Amino acid sequence: MKTLAKLLSALLALTLVGPLVIAAPEPDPVPTKWQLDVEVGDLRIAQVETEIGVQRYFFLTYEITNHWGTDLLFFPDLQLKTDEATLQRSGRDVPAAVQDEIMRRMSNPLLEDQISIVGQILQGPENARTGLAIWPANDLDVDQVTVFFAGLSGENKSYYVADPENPDARQRINLRKTLMLAYDTPGELGYEDNEALELTEQLWIMR
Repeated sequence: MKTLAKLLSALLALTLVGPLVIAAPEPDPVPTKWQLDVEVGDLRIAQVETEIGVQRYFFLTYEITNHWGTDLLFFPDLQLKTDEATLQRSGRDVPAAVQDEIMRRMSNPLLEDQISIVGQILQGPENARTGLAIWPANDLDVDQVTVFFAGLSGENKSYYVADPENPDARQRINLRKTLMLAYDTPGELGYEDNEALELTEQLWIMR
């Protein structure tokens, strides 16, 4: 069975336009637009006591550094998908108390939540910043987990696809350069607190 990452790559590589099949845009081999350097930590599972009992959450940390030559604005957009589930944006349906507890466990005074880290990223490694992303782990009986991390690059491209409601028309699709991180998790995930998932693929895509 193909992994989710391979399926996504196949879908992104080919787009049906009328009777033709055309290649969807791919990131430039060498960045021509601004881009932040990023190091992503392990995707882990946390068990947190809440008002309705123990709940589980996916979380990861990341460090961004600006080597582009000018200060840059950073607006992180991290989304997580498990198998056929809908995309979840980080921070959504995550109580503030859960975020505070996970940050406390990390014991990193420089760690910033998704709101605090929004803003200007100054140049140089001395101005690197570390962020946190959290998602509810509502379903742990999954085979794949994929994280899409946008907001790291200014590269974007457009192309046209057939309009399903009007075969003679075309729809314009705007894509952003996005870091995709795929994790294989065959069978039901364990419930060990702070359990790390295995990263199986990491690549830049246009999404």
